Amino acid sequence: MKSKLENLINSVVEEYCGQKKAVRPDNFAYDLHPPKDTQHGDLACNVAFKLAKVTCEKPAEIAAKLAALFEKKSAKDSPVEKIEIAGGGFINLYLRKEDLGSILIQIHEQGARYGASDFGRGKKVILEFVSANPTGPLTIAHGRQAAVGDCLARILKFTGHGVHSEYYLNDAGRQMTMLSRSVWVRYNELLGMEMSFPEDGYQGEYIRDIARDIIEKEKKDSLLKEPEEKAVEYCGLYAVKYLMHSIEADLAKMQVHFDHYFSEKTLYAKKSVEHALEVLKKKGYLFESEGALWFRSTDFGDDKDRVVKKSTGEYTYLAPDIAYHLSKYERGYNVLVNFWGPDHHGYIPRLKAACQALGYPPEAIHIGIVQLTTLFRKGQPVRMSTRAGEFVSLRELYEEVGVDATRFFFVMRRQESHLDFDLDLAKEQSQENPVFYLQYAHARIASLLEFAEKGVTTPPPVAGSRPKAGKVDFKLLNTPEEAELIGCLSQFGDFLIQASRSMEPYRLADYLRQVAASFHKFYSHHRIVTEDQELTKARLLLSDATRIVLRNGLELLGISQPESM
Repeated sequence: MKSKLENLINSVVEEYCGQKKAVRPDNFAYDLHPPKDTQHGDLACNVAFKLAKVTCEKPAEIAAKLAALFEKKSAKDSPVEKIEIAGGGFINLYLRKEDLGSILIQIHEQGARYGASDFGRGKKVILEFVSANPTGPLTIAHGRQAAVGDCLARILKFTGHGVHSEYYLNDAGRQMTMLSRSVWVRYNELLGMEMSFPEDGYQGEYIRDIARDIIEKEKKDSLLKEPEEKAVEYCGLYAVKYLMHSIEADLAKMQVHFDHYFSEKTLYAKKSVEHALEVLKKKGYLFESEGALWFRSTDFGDDKDRVVKKSTGEYTYLAPDIAYHLSKYERGYNVLVNFWGPDHHGYIPRLKAACQALGYPPEAIHIGIVQLTTLFRKGQPVRMSTRAGEFVSLRELYEEVGVDATRFFFVMRRQESHLDFDLDLAKEQSQENPVFYLQYAHARIASLLEFAEKGVTTPPPVAGSRPKAGKVDFKLLNTPEEAELIGCLSQFGDFLIQASRSMEPYRLADYLRQVAASFHKFYSHHRIVTEDQELTKARLLLSDATRIVLRNGLELLGISQPESM
């Protein structure tokens, strides 16, 4: 139905532009959404405001001319029943009830695929997120990145993108050296040997756990007989394996799965860093100064050029990152998406510059920041433990409030905004809890359909909990609450495309809350199972369509859809 409307509007716009001898831009777009007040029609369109930039007429004058063209083009099969001009140029469309009902038919016919589209056709996306250094358990900051990244991956796939999710495993460099040395010292301490702890070492209790695990399951005291360099290397390899097992377990519990874990070590083993710098050199983007090798990042908007190889011959952090992103380009991905923590904000311009130098157009690069989360309990911020190196882990969080609440709370706000996570609210079994509110709406509908099918009411039971759309009289769905709910359901695909275009999964969470609120409003104003069998069928069909949208949306957020609560 919406495509039919868009075709009609586009036809009217073409005729109007022809009359004005104006050329409509190739990227011309307008909004077509239900108004906040259903008394103003079923859909509101701002096309007159968009055309004002093309023809320089006032929006209200354009809207009047478009309305006249609408009247001229109206036919028996047109979904538009009436048109009104409002707000200085908005075109409010009142749709025929039969055509509103066609939205419900579409929802039931498409089922689990309702809302899916080919918006991302031809786009091969490599989505990198979390990529936490394997130097400790996942924190709540990593958890938010995991939820945001995984939800976006699901949405992108649903909107037709080819998606490959990847975790960059930073298993080389100074941090690995510090991890190895920290475990080695704790290993010695547990065996009664005195050894000074490295100043920048990792002091969390988990380091002692790793050392104890080596003693109990692997080497006991045999590492003391090895050359220290070899023993330290072994401790590092064991620690990475130990910590990655824990990290992958936490991610799996959070319903987050990666297509690939990319090891930084392979960049050096395959000489990929040298290859990447050679590519930049051939393109003319490297130069030598003061004994160091520099990347000419200012050519792409960075505030200064960047060193990629120090005068000592040591690579900077940027060099392997360039090599890693060149590998993405060479693997055939044409859209690059990274989600990082706020401590990487200043790193964005130089990496974007590197990606453009390697061949990515600016519009194909999205590097997003996922802001930090503060936990609150009884209105007060949760303090970190006073033990050095300790923190609130992701595992502690999801074990306390549950995976569903953890995922939803992490994505319910724009990821660039700081998140206040209310632990008490997340555990509350009431409609004040936003994830409970959505799941309760889904469960309420499931129970309603079961209730109607069993025929436990005074009226005779409806034949099947999901009546066939073709046998429903949609004209009976004529109240403001019903029109509002149908209009809301029709927007599902639009919101998914918006979330895909902006790389912001919070838009889906926001939309589902609108659906649930609209359904609860409809439910509180009207009896669904009534003495009137035809009205009952129509309202059950509307309710079931709502259930499908909620189910599909919750699935994309990685949240369960209970049948009862």
